Amino acid sequence: MIQDCCSQPGLMLPKDALVRMRAQVAPTTDIEMVDLAQCHGRVLAEDVVAAIDLPPFANSAMDGYAIRSAEVAAGTTMTIAGKAFAGVPFEAECPAGQCVRIMTGALLPSGLDTIVMQENTSSDGDQVTFNFDCKHGQFVRGRGSELAAGTTVLTKGQRISPTEIGVLATVGVAQVKVYRQLTVALFSTGDELKAPGEPLQAGEIYDSNRHALRHMLEQMQVKVIDLGVISDDIDKVRAAFEQADALADVVVTSGGVSVGEADFIKIILDEMGQVNFWKLAIKPGKPFAFGSLPNSWFCGLPGNPVSSMVTCYELVQPLLSHLGGEAQKTPLLFNATLTTALKKGPGRQEYQRGVLTQAADGSLQVAATGAQSSDMTTSMSRANCFIVLPKEKQDPQAGETVTVEPFSAVLGGL
Repeated sequence: MIQDCCSQPGLMLPKDALVRMRAQVAPTTDIEMVDLAQCHGRVLAEDVVAAIDLPPFANSAMDGYAIRSAEVAAGTTMTIAGKAFAGVPFEAECPAGQCVRIMTGALLPSGLDTIVMQENTSSDGDQVTFNFDCKHGQFVRGRGSELAAGTTVLTKGQRISPTEIGVLATVGVAQVKVYRQLTVALFSTGDELKAPGEPLQAGEIYDSNRHALRHMLEQMQVKVIDLGVISDDIDKVRAAFEQADALADVVVTSGGVSVGEADFIKIILDEMGQVNFWKLAIKPGKPFAFGSLPNSWFCGLPGNPVSSMVTCYELVQPLLSHLGGEAQKTPLLFNATLTTALKKGPGRQEYQRGVLTQAADGSLQVAATGAQSSDMTTSMSRANCFIVLPKEKQDPQAGETVTVEPFSAVLGGL
């Protein structure tokens, strides 16, 4: 039977809830091979080891002239023996006392050891004069100077961003092993919810949660099955759960996890699965539920839009990251000086929406976005961070140091 955390002494903090969630959920072990063009956002299922030295040959870091450093001093004039371009090397032997015109990335000609950038020379036809003394080996990228063949360049559990794609391409990798994409079934509940664009009748509101949540889930590179809005009918809610459980690794709902007479989700979960916890010491987002269904995991998010986004960001996304095989990451937190007083009572850890800025002296400052009601989606759109206030903290004042968590690209960056 469902056990209501509210009847227990104290509510669980979100960080403790996340530890429990990760402990119960085993990461996927299913692996597939994907081409470089399809790997963005996926999670590596094995280490990637470079098969080549990087760079694979000594080359020039500048446009200029390749020389033997022992032959050149300030005022030396040389004949240009030829030219070397990236992909079109100078293959002859450079005669003693001569140099080779070379472009950035070009193979360093045999026997030459130094590059003089063109800004430090004067040229006249096939003659070039070096205006300054040079240092042996300057502006030469040695073979393997970045890494040697056999070096691990990316690690298992790493999520592949454009930067990692660049690394893969640089070392010649065309395909990588990644964990399979997760599937998440998503639906909202409530007779009052209407699709944006439809006319509203008395007591109706637009279904904003599902649209925001779908984007946040897709940012995790999961496949989202959007089951739409389910009306407050117990048979329809049961059918939606049965369909979602058959299709998905994780079922995410919005609304229906409170204590209202039409909140049927608790009843259905009691029939179908097991609930591990129902309420948390978090604001906004206290009525967050986590448990298991016959074939999937379940996350029940509150119906208030800010509450649903906060709990998705702090709990659902880290769970999906873990389930998808990604190495665990610690949230990036900063200290900042509060510029506006906040209202905060004891009992729950709060995630108030804030604007983080940098002062002229380089220090970080943060101000609240205004009213913090959990139904105000604009408080999220105006923010670039959460002001994270501990459970027992009360009414922080301007000038105090507080902890801030900047939004990632999922919610918008600094």
